[in-house]
Amino acid sequence: MSHPTPTQRGQDIRHADFDTLCAALDYAATCNTGFNYFDGKANLKTALPYSELREKAVALAKRLVPFAEKNSRIGLAAVSTPDFAVMFMACQYAGLVPAPLPLPVTLGGRSSYERQLQRMADTGDFHALFCPSSMEPIMSSALNDQAIPVMTFEDVNGLPQGEILRPFMADDLCYIQYSSGSSSSPKGIIGTQSSVSANCHGITKHGMDMTDDDRGTSWLPLYHDMGLIGFMLAPLMSQMTVDYIDPQDFTRRPITWLQLISNHKATLSYSPTFGYELCVRRWRDDRELDLSTWRAAGIGGDMVRPEPLTEFQELFGKMGFADGAFKPSYGLAETTLAATFAPTGQGLLKHTIDMERYERTSEAVEATAFTKPEHKRTFVACGLVLPDHKIEIRDFDNNVLSGNQVGRICLKGPSVSPGYFQNTQATEAAFSADGWLDTGDLGYWLEDQLVVTGRFKDLILWHGRNIWPQDIEWAAQAAAPHRCGRACAFAIGGAGDEKEVMLLLECRTRDPKLLDEIYKAVMAAIRLEVGVPVKLQLVPRGTMIITSSGKLSRARVKDKYVKGAILDLQADSPVTVVSSETA
Repeated sequence: MSHPTPTQRGQDIRHADFDTLCAALDYAATCNTGFNYFDGKANLKTALPYSELREKAVALAKRLVPFAEKNSRIGLAAVSTPDFAVMFMACQYAGLVPAPLPLPVTLGGRSSYERQLQRMADTGDFHALFCPSSMEPIMSSALNDQAIPVMTFEDVNGLPQGEILRPFMADDLCYIQYSSGSSSSPKGIIGTQSSVSANCHGITKHGMDMTDDDRGTSWLPLYHDMGLIGFMLAPLMSQMTVDYIDPQDFTRRPITWLQLISNHKATLSYSPTFGYELCVRRWRDDRELDLSTWRAAGIGGDMVRPEPLTEFQELFGKMGFADGAFKPSYGLAETTLAATFAPTGQGLLKHTIDMERYERTSEAVEATAFTKPEHKRTFVACGLVLPDHKIEIRDFDNNVLSGNQVGRICLKGPSVSPGYFQNTQATEAAFSADGWLDTGDLGYWLEDQLVVTGRFKDLILWHGRNIWPQDIEWAAQAAAPHRCGRACAFAIGGAGDEKEVMLLLECRTRDPKLLDEIYKAVMAAIRLEVGVPVKLQLVPRGTMIITSSGKLSRARVKDKYVKGAILDLQADSPVTVVSSETA
């Protein structure tokens, strides 16, 4: 097909009111819409109408039914190509459970990727692993000690032809979604047909207010819930056309994402904050864009940071990007994808609080004219809870908090996963017997909207204060924005007040004098804005460990540091640096 699929369905829109993915694709196949795959320069590579997707998935499913027993797990390399969509849906029609797997480029080196894959295979009990031929050597190497066949997509399409289908029913499983790997052992989150249907209905009907005129654009990885659910399964279950570019192409040419939105008059697209930030940094004013159709620019996947989003709004507002287009949201893979959405058109609802008051009382009290600038911190509201779902903010004794009190975010509803695959201990730790999920996140209510403040496990407790590592990291990055990359803050050493706060900061230079300047500027900024004694170490680019969803893994970076595996750029510098105690 030489043209991308159209925006108009040619049939009545249905907001994911199906019991199964198979039933959803059966209906979508009667529409004109589908998936389109573009290269890094916004040229169409392949169009895959839903009708063709169903035809190919059904044909392949007949080969898969004799290949494996029902509910067998299939590891599936989540490449942004038609092959992934076809094989994922073929598993649905064959009664097999696909487990989308991350790709090597995201995990910082071959050995790290192989270890990650081995852990997933250990917990997933895979019957087989399907991948492109280009990935077969690395995947076979990773699994060489396990009796798991690694098959190329060509091998799979060459399996003996069967005659029957074995589609999943409403009470069956749907997929296994691996956590992004911020801990040493990724957990396999179970997605069921009912949890996926419930969440996709909430997303399309209530969260995004999807209409007949909506069209999606995505660069998000399909092994992450925001890409898989938000921009493959939810669109399929609501018959919406989606235009894709590969995540690697986005990293190299982020403006291609905006070009696709402009070219095809897309209305819906999502990104973590860093995606918008990257577009601002890479903009060269070398083309004309029309972003006026982009009515919902979703933000999710990490902490919503208002500063880079405001920069994006100011820059691309000249090209039609609407003031109220930003749509913050909150969710996690354990709730399939989404739990809250900001109302359409609201934009960034900012709330600036007094951090000194918060650190003493755990209350998010609005800053006043008397609040010192270094004690102010601005958060963005992540919106309203989806219908049929409940959120409670609880303290550590499980008492329900109200108003501006910060506590643990707990969630209940039909989108919540039944737990982690073959991991009873982790399931019992996160999911209560009465259906509540402890998300591990902290937040508070801003009237009826949820504000997320961070992860509990990342909090640094120092002299009775609750310190967010993001505050330290962002202060450091702001102090030397052009010479520094990622930052990572964590506590090491003893208990309580004996802990030492460590900050690692990636630098784009090895010049001793420049390093000295960076060190002094960053230490001064942290002392002023955070007021916590910090031991700063300047490290080379590429030091940080990033999860498959693009988040910083503080736990794994800390482990790397404790093992002495991180280079100190100033260790052999002839320049005398200012110590953290005297800075």
